[in-house]
Amino acid sequence: MSTILKIEHLSHRYSSSWAVRDLNIEINQNGIVGLLGSNGAGKSTTMNIICGVLNQTEGKVLINGFDIREQPEEAKKNIGFLPQTPPLYTDFTIDEYLHYTANLRAMDKSKIKAAVEHVKERCGLSHFSSRLIKNLSGGYRQRVGIAQAVIHKPKLVVLDEPTNGLDPNQLIEARKLIREVAQDHAVLLSSHILSEIRLLCRDVIMIESGRMVFADSMDAFDNYLQPNSMLVTLENMPSESELLAIKGVTKIEMLTSRQARLYYEAGQNINESVVEASMKNNWRLMEISADKTLLDDTFKQLSVQSAG
Repeated sequence: MSTILKIEHLSHRYSSSWAVRDLNIEINQNGIVGLLGSNGAGKSTTMNIICGVLNQTEGKVLINGFDIREQPEEAKKNIGFLPQTPPLYTDFTIDEYLHYTANLRAMDKSKIKAAVEHVKERCGLSHFSSRLIKNLSGGYRQRVGIAQAVIHKPKLVVLDEPTNGLDPNQLIEARKLIREVAQDHAVLLSSHILSEIRLLCRDVIMIESGRMVFADSMDAFDNYLQPNSMLVTLENMPSESELLAIKGVTKIEMLTSRQARLYYEAGQNINESVVEASMKNNWRLMEISADKTLLDDTFKQLSVQSAG
């Protein structure tokens, strides 16, 4: 299986300022990878380079094995791109626009009609085929934008802030559609909205000031700040001193009359010790779970480290 996206030592400079510096990214399977960062972090620059809109200053980008700079036509056959502002011609009908974008992708003309019908059905647009795009709601315009990005069945779909400006109902529909697209494509989704990344993405890459500051699974991102803590719920809550007596526990934070946060030494697995102590002392353990750090805290911590 070939690598869908491979970025090696990617850097880009505007005048004397580096927008992106030494990024290395690899995507090998379908699913959604989140590209997270505050406004101005370098996300859109990175996506524009990946999609061949902008030539990088340094480094290499390979799409399904094709160099975007050296083999742009072959590379772009494997890319679907939805920029932050969808590239819609609003005086076109949906049918006219999708036929137009299929031709832009140099698709086999004998396959375009079937491809248009398929993508309209997939994106919930069939009943609006003859409607002018300017008469569509924001949510349906976004669906048309996603449709043009997948009409040629690319290996990689790049979505830049795809849920910006949508109302709550439109957000739900857009998320559902993006998840469906990710079943058949690798999706790189950019956002500065932490909750969107959390809801949609399997893995997350975070860049700040043009540099990568995190690249791992969503679970690892959740646990970044407090990897050595857990939450326990006990019907008969003991004293702090009794909880501190559990082997490996270093600190206790009482949250409610029945719940406490236990901090423990790195590398320790204290689950069994907690269960044993509860049974021995009749604390009546109700729940034990990993302590998930708030995404906002992780985001702030990584941003501060980058700035430093």
